[in-house]
Amino acid sequence: MRIPALAAVAISAVMLTGCSGGDEPSAPAAQAPAADAGAPASQQSEKPTDTALSEDTEAICAQASRTSNEFGKTFAEDYQLLIRAAAEGKEAKAKAQEKVTRDLQNFSFALLDMSKLAADPAVKKALGTMGAQVTALKGDVTKVDEKKLADLHTVLDKACGRG
Repeated sequence: MRIPALAAVAISAVMLTGCSGGDEPSAPAAQAPAADAGAPASQQSEKPTDTALSEDTEAICAQASRTSNEFGKTFAEDYQLLIRAAAEGKEAKAKAQEKVTRDLQNFSFALLDMSKLAADPAVKKALGTMGAQVTALKGDVTKVDEKKLADLHTVLDKACGRG
C-alpha cells in the first residue's frame, strides 16, 4: 500500500468518528421490551413500527452518529489489518480485503437504510449521499476522499441541527 493512501485513510477515519460532534458518549441502543413468553410466536417477533421512528429525526441522527463512530473505529482497525496482511502473503491479504469490503458494505447498508427511514428531507438526503459514497468505494480504501467525507458529514451535522 502507498503511504499517501495511509494518510487519507487515517484522516477519513478521524472524520468519520468526528461525525457525532465531539466526545459525546454513545447512548445505549434502545432495548425492546422483553417478549411475553405466553404470547404467540408471531406476536413475540413484532418490532416497533418504522413509522414512529421515521418521525424521530433526533433518534435517527443519534443512530447515524453511533454508526459512524463505530465504523470509524472499525475502519482504522481494518486498515491496520490490511497493512499487516500485505506482509503475510496473498491469502492473508485476500482475507483482510474480504473483511474490509464486508465492513464497508455493512456501513453503506446502514446509512442507506437510515436514509430510507428518515422523514426529514435533509437528513434523508445526507444519509443517502453518504451511503452512496461508501457504496462507490467497492471495498477499495484507497478511493477514500477525505474532503468529500468531511463535506458529507458537515451536511449531515447541519441536517441534524449540530452544525
